[in-house]
Amino acid sequence: MTSESPSPSRPIDVTTVTDTEAVVHATRPDGTVEVHRFDDLEPAATTALTIDTADGPRSVDVTTLQRPPGELLCRFATVNDVHFGELAAGQIDDLPDGPVRRPEPGAEPYPEVMNRCAVTEMLAVDPAAVIVKGDLSLDGAPEEWEAFERCYRDPIGDRLHVVRGNHDAYRGQNEYAGDQRIDLPGITVALLDTTIPLATTGAISPDQGDWLDAVAHDADRPVIAMGHHQQWIPDPDDPESGTRRNPEYFGLHPDASDLLDNVCARRANLIAYSAGHTHRHRVRRMCASRVPSIEVGCTKDFPGTWAEYRVFEGGVMQVVHRISGDEALRWSESCRGLYADFGIDYEQYAMGALHDRCFVIDHR
Repeated sequence: MTSESPSPSRPIDVTTVTDTEAVVHATRPDGTVEVHRFDDLEPAATTALTIDTADGPRSVDVTTLQRPPGELLCRFATVNDVHFGELAAGQIDDLPDGPVRRPEPGAEPYPEVMNRCAVTEMLAVDPAAVIVKGDLSLDGAPEEWEAFERCYRDPIGDRLHVVRGNHDAYRGQNEYAGDQRIDLPGITVALLDTTIPLATTGAISPDQGDWLDAVAHDADRPVIAMGHHQQWIPDPDDPESGTRRNPEYFGLHPDASDLLDNVCARRANLIAYSAGHTHRHRVRRMCASRVPSIEVGCTKDFPGTWAEYRVFEGGVMQVVHRISGDEALRWSESCRGLYADFGIDYEQYAMGALHDRCFVIDHR
């Protein structure tokens, strides 16, 4: 697969941290990526890690997470924006701007590479469920969904739970539609269908709000809501942002976003909302409930991730993993500079800060 030259500084990224582990990815001069894994670290402590790189030893400071109280009850995994059928990463409509990344002629399509490696890594943690939060395809073509099913349904089986995204309904399709309640040890996942057929934007209807409210009311455990579209939340640093309720907001309509926040404020066992759609890692707080509203980056390009949720008796730990098979790293590393012609620092946008990827969701 094609690969762009690494930046002169050759990045070193602390991509993952847990209560006892850290993973560091270091880019070599030839653009390939080294994976350094550290185990048996002290929880809630800052440690200087030494990374042996092609340029010599480098030191990075890593602060581990505080382990939630109680026993580990289960793990489950999520991905989103897997985009089977996509042929060019960074392509926006028919615009010539880029850079646009494509596999070399005859190479395997990159969505197949990234998703196959993601499935292998997710299954290695023996998840109680794998939840795919939309944009399974480029355009909802039957052959794209068939490729998705081969990659995900065949190896994962009845542990797989799927909801559509905007790319799956641009022609009015209804496959993978509908809300789902998923009961797992120690947690209930309320998977919301936020897609509006024929549209890029998303919504949660009043009936869906009532459904979510009922799920939380009936659940005897904490509830995490999930969906494809990210929430509209006013910028706390901009007092005027709350008045700019654009009905064409790229994610959930502002009214739907408020509805979600109000249900969370009413039901104390609703502890988070996790979405995709933006191809970035970010965490914000809802206005009324102060519940975390989470965005998980895409699987198909940089940095190429999946999210693990470790469910403890006293909280949930989100752990984002960069897909680290050799083929996957070669492709995702070549996508660091996507959208540069649009003035976007995709590397910083997509990766986010470490605390946007790995953190603890407390019970309320």
